[in-house]
Amino acid sequence: MTMDEIRRGERQPSREFAVDALQVKEIRKATGLSQARFARVIDVQVGLLRNWEQGRREPTGPAKALLRAIHNDPEHVLRALAG
Repeated sequence: MTMDEIRRGERQPSREFAVDALQVKEIRKATGLSQARFARVIDVQVGLLRNWEQGRREPTGPAKALLRAIHNDPEHVLRALAG
């Protein structure tokens, strides 16, 4: 399976990373950061982060990818974002 096949819609990805409101909140809480600090670290407005955490909006594109990276390796990703 190749990424091109997935992009063309010929194959489904083997794993999807769904980011729902509860998961956004859990990812942030696992970092030990407040909403305000976490929003600054990932470079979004705190209101947008609140909307994600309350299920009013869903992260997409780069934000979703960044949340996935933080979920998978919070220590290294947060260190990279801080540096």
